[in-house]
Amino acid sequence: MHLALTREVSSAIVRCTLTHVPRQSIDLDRARRQHRAYEAALTGLGCTVRRLPPEPQLPDAVFVEDTAVVLDELAVLTRPGAASRRSEVPSVAEALAPHRTCVRIEPPGTLDGGDVLVIGRDVHVGLSSRSNAEGIAQLRRLLEPHGYRVRTVFVTGCLHLKSAVTQVGPELVLLNPAWVDPEAFPTLRSISIDPGEPFAANALRVGNTVLYPLEHPRTAERLQSVGVEARSVETSELAKAEGGVTCCCVLVSSSTTKGA
Repeated sequence: MHLALTREVSSAIVRCTLTHVPRQSIDLDRARRQHRAYEAALTGLGCTVRRLPPEPQLPDAVFVEDTAVVLDELAVLTRPGAASRRSEVPSVAEALAPHRTCVRIEPPGTLDGGDVLVIGRDVHVGLSSRSNAEGIAQLRRLLEPHGYRVRTVFVTGCLHLKSAVTQVGPELVLLNPAWVDPEAFPTLRSISIDPGEPFAANALRVGNTVLYPLEHPRTAERLQSVGVEARSVETSELAKAEGGVTCCCVLVSSSTTKGA
């Protein structure tokens, strides 16, 4: 079972921070409908969805994943690479405090949760425009005492590591080889996206199912061909804000609790 922390789409999302996609008109009402359907899909997969307080003045606040990295032993509160997003962290910290011991990334380190892919005891961290070497070094110092191996992965052409690669099954990742080198994951099997769907590598694994964007049908067929159970959700409006299915929630496993 998981607790899924989410946040309402801000009315300021039209002013979202963009790095690798052109600015387009975002339909706020449709974005909110899509986000509610996403929350319903999480509930359908057994998650308890808890909405964080709204942040109507913070354009990117719906993308809560970037504010924390939650493991069984602790939660790491990040220091987002975009300075405009750092005020999103306190409300997430408050929500996580009853569930995990919280530690922080400190200046001059920067780290976005979207750059952190945890597979077993391996923590793959993207060196990107949002997460710097100092942030990765701090994460390594925080996690190695708990038995995690933190590995730096170079990404190019996209915002975050999880724009380029995500886990879709046991020892199986979905990736865009134009944005991340498959050799960075030598112990894992990989499946490549359809080349015509460059943003298709972002999937959210919940149990044995992945939530997957409706907008990438050809890659969805590739997932189905290798036995991945995918549940489609519409993400077209949030994608205009450089968002995906992983970044709209923070998953907290209820199998371990603070102090357990």
